[in-house]
Amino acid sequence: MSREIREQPDVLRRLLDTGAGRIQDVARQVAARGPRFVLLTARGTSDNAALYAKYLLEIRLGMPCGLASMSTTTAYGARPDLRDVLVVTVSQSGGSPDLVASTKAAREAGAITLAVTNNPDSPLAAVSEHHIDIMAGPEKALPATKTYTASLLALYLFVEGLRGADGTGAAAVLPGLAAGLLTRQDEIRTLASRYRFAGRMVITSRGYGYPTAKEAALKLMETSYIPALSYSGADLLHGPLAMVDNVSPVIAVVTDGRGGLALQPVLDRLRGRGADLMVVGPEAQVAEASAGFVLPTAGVAEEVQPILEILPLQLLAYEVTIARGQDPDAPRALAKVTQTR
Repeated sequence: MSREIREQPDVLRRLLDTGAGRIQDVARQVAARGPRFVLLTARGTSDNAALYAKYLLEIRLGMPCGLASMSTTTAYGARPDLRDVLVVTVSQSGGSPDLVASTKAAREAGAITLAVTNNPDSPLAAVSEHHIDIMAGPEKALPATKTYTASLLALYLFVEGLRGADGTGAAAVLPGLAAGLLTRQDEIRTLASRYRFAGRMVITSRGYGYPTAKEAALKLMETSYIPALSYSGADLLHGPLAMVDNVSPVIAVVTDGRGGLALQPVLDRLRGRGADLMVVGPEAQVAEASAGFVLPTAGVAEEVQPILEILPLQLLAYEVTIARGQDPDAPRALAKVTQTR
């Protein structure tokens, strides 16, 4: 897991240098079909990447989209009319039977199908009309890290391509900034020592940062086994705020932009409740928290900040797991390809 976390700057650079052109080609082909709606299909870490794409599609393109419920097809046999609908299936392995079956059914129902995977020879790629290779290279650790950020970048480039834009300009800063973030492991170890005995954690964000909160919670749960609850900041105020106290840590992912502004009232309420608040975000926000990790956000477009936001949280999950005497490379009860149906 540690090695693959550190490969991410090179993965991002490779995708920008050698994969962006192919992604643009796929985007042009899909755009020419004029899809009227987008359905996103995924599980686990890939589901969080799909949620990021949902924000991109709705904000950047104004295109209605939703997250698919695969069981309606695989368990209940529903066959909706998907003509002129773009179905994007995100999967690092491209091997889960329910993803393959639902994508095949979608294509048969008239959908434009796109698979986004780390395996161009996968069953999912074979049943999809279009395919994007995220080019992350073999990922051997059970907790997905580099395939997550590669999926985010690939999806960003694809959405920009749909709107006739070249996303490589805004994304060009990411490999260098990612490399810089990964040199700050000592800061993460200090945070890990602070939270190693946590019995529960709450992670919150809004807008583009919300998928980061969900992915960070998943990483903490699958590696350290700490129950980590992720909430949109708006949802946190609709009830779950009552469980926040000065014992259970709260991590806030503060994107520098409109999402961060929308999260501000939530941060104020959390501070008012005396929460042990850790902020991942701009320096000014970290300065007002109990602890935090400063992200370089100057000159970084809000929509690509999630590709950087997750890096310190991946490292935090790794270091907390080590501090608790557990092995992040061998989480109990997990398999690399999950055989859901």
